[in-house]
Amino acid sequence: MDEAGIVLQVTNLTTYRGRAHVLRDVSLTVRGDEVVCLVGRNGAGKTTTMDSIMGLLPVRAGEIRLSGQNITRLPTHRRVQSGIGYAPEDTGVFPDLTVEENLRIALWLGNTGDGAGSDVGPAHVYELFPELRGLSGRRGFHLSGGEKKMVAIARAMMLRPSILLLDEAFEGLAPAIVKRFTEAVARIKAMGIALFIAESNIMTASRVAERLYVMDRGEISFVGTPEEAFADQGVMRIIHG
Repeated sequence: MDEAGIVLQVTNLTTYRGRAHVLRDVSLTVRGDEVVCLVGRNGAGKTTTMDSIMGLLPVRAGEIRLSGQNITRLPTHRRVQSGIGYAPEDTGVFPDLTVEENLRIALWLGNTGDGAGSDVGPAHVYELFPELRGLSGRRGFHLSGGEKKMVAIARAMMLRPSILLLDEAFEGLAPAIVKRFTEAVARIKAMGIALFIAESNIMTASRVAERLYVMDRGEISFVGTPEEAFADQGVMRIIHG
């Protein structure tokens, strides 16, 4: 792939969790104008990939570049300030803080960055998820699962990222909420933010992504469009066991 326009480039990434060798020479790219999904069954290594990109796990080998900058050894907060937003699978919403306080923390951190990210601000976030205005005074502990995921995505966007990483953003949501979130992904992309999404359900992934990476046992086994994935019997065996 032509390197022009690539916002995230991961090359030959090798990562362990404790003594377990999880990622094996993982390589992938995300351009600034696309939505890419990393698809695989639970335990395939998707979250480990996200944690490695964010610096939450040390990598044994390989390289991570953000808009051409080598961030492989940067601490997590510097990666965030360089333009990566992250909404983890468990949302990471602070339970004792209100929705507004959760978002203000990210807004403050986003304003301390180096200006490499997007121009997204609070108005864009509330336009995307208007429900958050009515929830602004509610503490994280009292939010539903879907509301927490909204806060997690909104908080990551407050960081003014050039790329947004979402780990299992659609998991556990009712079909109507999944539809709402797929529409939100399209709107986030329209704001000029690239998206890299870890997703277990290939049907959901195919609704939002231009390209898919299929992961099995810590390795990338397929790269292509959703249409190509559905036509590949090997991919279907990996996804459905």
